[in-house]
Amino acid sequence: MQREQLADFLRRRRAAIRPAEVGIADGPRRRTAGLRREEVAMLAGMSVDYVVRLEQGRSSQPSTQLLGALSRALRLSDDERDHLFHLAGHRPPPAEGTARLARAGLVRLLDRLGDTPALVLSDLGEVLAQNRASVLLTGDQTGHHGDQRYLVFRWFTEPGSRAAHPPQEWEHQSRQLVADLRATVGRRSGDPTVTGLVGRLRSVSADFRRLWDAHEVAVRRADRKTVVHPQVGSLLLDCETLVTPDQRQQLLVLTPADDDARARLALLLVLGTEEFPTGARAARE
Repeated sequence: MQREQLADFLRRRRAAIRPAEVGIADGPRRRTAGLRREEVAMLAGMSVDYVVRLEQGRSSQPSTQLLGALSRALRLSDDERDHLFHLAGHRPPPAEGTARLARAGLVRLLDRLGDTPALVLSDLGEVLAQNRASVLLTGDQTGHHGDQRYLVFRWFTEPGSRAAHPPQEWEHQSRQLVADLRATVGRRSGDPTVTGLVGRLRSVSADFRRLWDAHEVAVRRADRKTVVHPQVGSLLLDCETLVTPDQRQQLLVLTPADDDARARLALLLVLGTEEFPTGARAARE
């Protein structure tokens, strides 16, 4: 671990980011053009004290999970992210691991979408990053582990995961998730990560087996669905999916489909996170 070089790199990357790039207001009393340490800590989901120790070269070796969170918070490019891992004494993520870190360009798009809920997902449905509006709408979905990382696995194995959608839409959502997974299997033929996930789903869910055996294939591009929120009720949303050229990551944007949903979303943004139970939190020290 190259503590001094790591500290210098983190300080310089923090100073290079304008607050507006990450959705933070640039107030008149701000003394620096870059981010404050407490802002990096907030974006990465770690303590301010640990950020200070990292930047002063006094920290213990950060975990790969924490480095991934820092990469997203500091909007690092793929090359910068790999450099960060090297400085911290870790190998950069391999191809599969890299796909689990949201691409810097997509994260910047999240920042610019502002009050429009949006999230970055892997091609297996793991949520890699969310903007504030998305977290308010569905809770923090970035902290799951193992097979629970994948939306399709939670959908077929955890009944509570369907609570955010009305029962009349469950069959449609199930078919869509399975058809999209089938398309991913076709693109990543022989990939043990994908085939293993399918095998485990088949072994634990009769409903998944039923739909998988139907052999429907459909890449998720655009859809309309209802999200049920515990505070503001049902929102009818149009879902638009933008896919990266290698088809390993996608940006999902959710926009209100009618005036009622627009009003409910506006109310939700005003209410903020108070009393809203989010899920697993981001990486911490």
